[in-house]
Amino acid sequence: MDLILWRHAEAEDLDETDEHGGDDLSRRLTARGEKQAARMAAWLDRHLPEGTRVWCSPAVRAEQTALALGRKYRVRAELAPGAPAQAVLDVVQWPHARQPALVVGHQPTLGQVVAQLLGLVSGQCSIRKGAVWWLRQRERDGDWQTILLSVQTPDLL
Repeated sequence: MDLILWRHAEAEDLDETDEHGGDDLSRRLTARGEKQAARMAAWLDRHLPEGTRVWCSPAVRAEQTALALGRKYRVRAELAPGAPAQAVLDVVQWPHARQPALVVGHQPTLGQVVAQLLGLVSGQCSIRKGAVWWLRQRERDGDWQTILLSVQTPDLL
């Protein structure tokens, strides 16, 4: 199974929201964030396997990032900021789902998913805004392994 983790692109600070310090979920992408999302979406569109299911946090900044891809996606409350790593794995049915899954979400959750799947002792990994981490589970000599296929940042595209 392929699991593609996409951190939302750069967003406004909480005090820059329409509510001036209002709800974290209402934070929008900045102009730079919109460009980051568009660049990464173009790269993803060229590389995503057929039938990839797209899941998204209910935060506005995550939905704006997902919209850049131009594909159908499902919003899941379990992917909101502060969600536990296991919630992401449960939503995508890792590692048993038949289709690849793309999750648009947040730090530190996505970094915790990476750390858990790659067995990082620290239990966390930093994922840059707008970046994608592509992981795959495979069987090799009777053992299941998680491999890192790609890490892509919008600034390098």
